[in-house]
Amino acid sequence: MHISLEGKVALVTGGSRGIGKAIAAGLVESGAAVMISSRKQDALDAAAAEIGGDVATFAANAGEPGAAEACVAATIERFGRLDVLVNNAATNPYYGPTLEVDRPRYDKTFQVNLAAPLFWSQAAYEAAFRDDPGVIINIASVGGLRAEAGLGVYNLTKAALIHLTRQLANELGPNRVVGIAPGLVETDFAAYLVEHFGEQLAAAMPLQRLGDPEDIANLAVFLASDKASWITGETYVIDGGAGVRSS
Repeated sequence: MHISLEGKVALVTGGSRGIGKAIAAGLVESGAAVMISSRKQDALDAAAAEIGGDVATFAANAGEPGAAEACVAATIERFGRLDVLVNNAATNPYYGPTLEVDRPRYDKTFQVNLAAPLFWSQAAYEAAFRDDPGVIINIASVGGLRAEAGLGVYNLTKAALIHLTRQLANELGPNRVVGIAPGLVETDFAAYLVEHFGEQLAAAMPLQRLGDPEDIANLAVFLASDKASWITGETYVIDGGAGVRSS
């Protein structure tokens, strides 16, 4: 199945590394022009050079007020339109018992992981999708579907993001809103989990390996395309079969 995104423009938050960079690269490979955003301009420049193709950059903290509107406006100014928003930026400043989290780290986790996808979606809708329906892809986590030691606060945000995906799909049709819930993927963001638990977790998976960022990117490209034109409101688990064995 050939997937073409020729003529489409996408915006990827958290696009300078890991899953976000892989998604941006996959979108470009399929013909899209892509704006990547993250906090550090040097990291964006390096990612854009590695990805190649029609890529622009916009440095912004996804959780900061005003960042979404500014980046969406810059995307439309640079490329003339916006068709796909990928809400990928995330943070996890706290690891430990849920009841022991302090307020600043709780607030930061929710600001970046939940408020940002809502307000970036709002900005994209107001500037582009209201008149020309597009696609919003929310990168959640399998943690949003289960209880898990140490990651309770992070997983709360991802559970809410899965519901936000349903809610926005219900409200914003004919725009499509879809989610992806990765399992453990080998990225800098997940370095602690990969280092301490990766080998054990991989051995317990039916597919016997952790995820690569490109695994997630392949699904994102499909969901962004017209091949997925009757899909909305769903969040797709991609975890190497880990959920099958643990259930």
